[in-house]
Amino acid sequence: MQSEYLMLLIIIIISLLAKNTTVAIACGLLFTLRLFQAGQALDFIEKNGLSAGIVLLTMGVLAPVATGKINMEQIKHAFLSPLGISAIAAGILVAILGGRGVVLMKTDPLVIAAIIIGTIIGVALFKGIAVGPLIAAGITAVLHKLLTSAGN
Repeated sequence: MQSEYLMLLIIIIISLLAKNTTVAIACGLLFTLRLFQAGQALDFIEKNGLSAGIVLLTMGVLAPVATGKINMEQIKHAFLSPLGISAIAAGILVAILGGRGVVLMKTDPLVIAAIIIGTIIGVALFKGIAVGPLIAAGITAVLHKLLTSAGN
């Protein structure tokens, strides 16, 4: 068995045990594409998947605006309430971290495996939810920069 099949199977099994269906489904689909030797599809996903995923995620977040469930009055209130101000600050922070995460994941793809393992551990042991690989990569980039600059 080639190592990529084995790695994907291990991630699928761990994800299923950890009840992390998102990672299990993603790995299952990649495993299937690899099994059927869909190299062009895998190349396309590798090249464009992150951007396409961000577009879909952004659409999901903005859907309540499109459906009218969030209106201008609610947006105005978000700028005035302590919770809204905190949410805006958190949004700014995760956008910055996500941007750094994208750069790190593109320049050092090996970090992705560690992030997946950390996410699975967080879901399995701490009842977390697998929602933030980009943010995790961004935090990793910031921590790495802090640690490497502290050592100099």
